[in-house]
Amino acid sequence: MGSEEETKKKNEVFDAEAASLVVKELRGTFASGKTKSYGWRVSQLKSLMKMLNEREPDIVDALRQDLDKPELESSIYEVALLKTSIKSALKELKHWMTPEKAKTSITTFPSSAEIVPEPFGVVLIISPWNYPFLLSLDPVVGAIAAGNALVLKPSEVAPASSSLLAKLVGEYMDLSSIRVVEGAVAETSALLDQKWDKICYTGNSRVARIVMAAAAKHLTPVLLELGGKSPVVFDSGINLKVACRRMIMGKWGCNNGQACISPDHIITTKDYAPKLLESLKNELENFYGKNPLESKDLSRIVNSNHFARLSKLLDDDKVSGKIVHGGETDKTKLRIAPTLLLDVPQDSLIMSEEIFGPLLPILTVDKIEDSFDIINSGTKPLAAYLFTNNKKLKQQFVETVSAGGLVINDTAVHLAVHSLPFGGVQESGMGAYHGKFSFDVFSHKKAVLSRGFIGDVPVRYPPYTKGKLRLLKVLISGSLLGIIRALLGWSKA
Repeated sequence: MGSEEETKKKNEVFDAEAASLVVKELRGTFASGKTKSYGWRVSQLKSLMKMLNEREPDIVDALRQDLDKPELESSIYEVALLKTSIKSALKELKHWMTPEKAKTSITTFPSSAEIVPEPFGVVLIISPWNYPFLLSLDPVVGAIAAGNALVLKPSEVAPASSSLLAKLVGEYMDLSSIRVVEGAVAETSALLDQKWDKICYTGNSRVARIVMAAAAKHLTPVLLELGGKSPVVFDSGINLKVACRRMIMGKWGCNNGQACISPDHIITTKDYAPKLLESLKNELENFYGKNPLESKDLSRIVNSNHFARLSKLLDDDKVSGKIVHGGETDKTKLRIAPTLLLDVPQDSLIMSEEIFGPLLPILTVDKIEDSFDIINSGTKPLAAYLFTNNKKLKQQFVETVSAGGLVINDTAVHLAVHSLPFGGVQESGMGAYHGKFSFDVFSHKKAVLSRGFIGDVPVRYPPYTKGKLRLLKVLISGSLLGIIRALLGWSKA
């Protein structure tokens, strides 16, 4: 009986009419005030935590099916990070929801003011395939904490994860307020045709433009978490072994390079490149063996389309002779070995788009400071990394390089620091979340000013005179001395 219902559900067409009905139902729930209560928010966050605790093996299995993701990566980067996010929200939620007192001025005296966070309403979250649980449910944590009703649209490129998400949300969460819609382009288009109160999209800049265009029709605000070519600058005079190990974990240890904050390319000096290259080769062999295509600690490429895209980057005439390590591929198993390329031309295909895979070009410069010019000549990346012991160079890096986030002497770890906002700038995204930033990005900050009927000032009312003009000018300026001067007639209009 259950399988018949599932088959029937799969055969149902999710079109604009179905999408409109879902939004209508969620708006009804939101209008009832249900999602605004502290109790509802806590109950849903606890249900989400219970889901992760009870179904972690299923989540790990789904990620193995979709990406052959190692269990450690699945448990730590998908489940444990989510649990940390939920714990933080549960601990701080009451504080986040409390209106913030604001100062008032003499202009409105006597009065009081506060900033009241309120949910936007009904939110759409469109998530990617590379971290299908973390990047689906982390925004959901923020949307729930802020008191919104929502629809989650997981990526069809990770079908096992998408199916499991729909199943688990149905089992654990309040379906009158939280829905999952599965599908591909047609279903996403049907959802984007609707009026939402906020849209969160994680993915590439091409689709982000489609999302933003759809949102613009209704003046819907958007949170866009994109990517870009995140550079890693290697200075000399560092602990090279530790630096290489940390860089490798940020690149190949994060879904085999299929991550938005994954190091995209290295920039170092011509003199330091040979030493860096040798250290990278040694550490890669230590981590993944002499035949990395057989390693159980590397994810596979998600599908044949992405495998073909990465193969095309490698086959480009400008870079095919630049491979200095790796380059092995297995089309049947969708595996590509960690690959290093030295002195790749900046006008090559691999340097013109985000790589999003296990390929790592190394660019060389005469002086390490020249690396900042290369970074700033391109679009602003989601992350930028620097390995150095030079305080002056570090300061120059922070002041000169514009990116979503910067990390000194490590890679990717800023994602786990919930006191930092996580988001891009310009081409790498807009808006930020994590920790309280997640609550804030799904909340409207409502300004509230309260006054009584005592202290009404006739000077603001017609008929207008020169004296009233003088007094109003100094009242708005907030100068007590100015007010006294105006009352005494010493101030000029």
